[in-house]
Amino acid sequence: MQHFKTLSAYFEYMQLPRPEHPMLSVLSAEGESFLPCPKDSTPPITTDCYSISLKKIIKGNLNYGRTKYDFTNGALIFIAPGQVLQWDSSVIFEQRGFSINFQKDFLNGTELAQQIKRYGFFSYSVNEALHLSPKEEKQVESIVKSIELEYQNNQDQFSKDIIISQLSTLLKYANRFYERQFLNRKEFSNDLREQFNQQLTNYFESGQLKQKGIPSIEEIAEKMSISQRYLSDTLKKETGKTTTEHLQLYLIDEAKNILLKPNTSISEIAYELGFEYPQYFSRVFKKKEGLSPSEYREKYRLN
Repeated sequence: MQHFKTLSAYFEYMQLPRPEHPMLSVLSAEGESFLPCPKDSTPPITTDCYSISLKKIIKGNLNYGRTKYDFTNGALIFIAPGQVLQWDSSVIFEQRGFSINFQKDFLNGTELAQQIKRYGFFSYSVNEALHLSPKEEKQVESIVKSIELEYQNNQDQFSKDIIISQLSTLLKYANRFYERQFLNRKEFSNDLREQFNQQLTNYFESGQLKQKGIPSIEEIAEKMSISQRYLSDTLKKETGKTTTEHLQLYLIDEAKNILLKPNTSISEIAYELGFEYPQYFSRVFKKKEGLSPSEYREKYRLN
C-alpha cells in the first residue's frame, strides 16, 4: 500500500495544485467556480495528513453503514493520518465546497495537536460523514473563508497562530453539529443497537463464544460495516451506556438463563460465556445485578 509522508507528495499523486504552504492547503469554490478535480479512483493509500472537506451530492444515494440515505445538503468529511483511502467514480459529487488538508506536523507545538485527538469524528469511516443543514453549512463556510484569507496572505509570524485558532473553532462547531446529528437519528440508533445485539446472538449461537472467547467491540463493528468509534458514540448518545456495557449486559442476560438450569457449575457457565476466569465473570455479574451468580441462582430457584 502506498503511503505519503508529505502533503506535497500526496497532492502530486492526487493531481491537485501544489499547495502554497509546505504543510497546509486550502481549496474552496463558490459561485461559478469549481474545486480542482482529484483522480477519479485510487487503490488503497494512506497519508500523514488531516483532511476536512465539504462535498455536495448531486446524484446517487450513499450507504452509511448498512443504512441508505439521500442527502442534498453538504456532507462534511473528516480524515485522519493513517486512515486508508480508496474511492471510485460510482458516486457523483458537485465540485463545490472546500477542502482543507494539513500535515500532522503542522500542529506540532500547539494545543490543537492534543485536542484534535479527542474529536471522535476523525476516527469514523469516511462513509459516516457529518450532514449539515443549510444554516450550519453557512457557519462552516464563514470560518473556512477566514482560514483561506489568512492562507493566501503573505506569511508572517502571526499566520500560523491565527490559522490554528480558526481550525480549532471549525472543529468545535463540527463537534456541536455531530451532537445534533446523533440526537436527530434516534431511529438509526435503535436499529444500530438491534444490529449490535443480533451480531452477539449470531456469535453466541454459532458456538464461537465458547471457542474464541468474548468478541472485541472492533470485531463486532467490523461485521456491522461501521467504525468502532462511531458505534460507541451512537450507542452512548442514545442509551447512556458504552458498547462494553451493552456487551456485558447481553452476557449477563445469557448467564441468568443458564444459571437456572440444573447441574451446571458457575465455572462452566463462565467458560461457556467466553470468560477466561470464573472469578472475573462473578465480579461482572455482581456489579450488574447486585448479587453473585450463586446468590442469584439460590434466590430465583426458590421462586
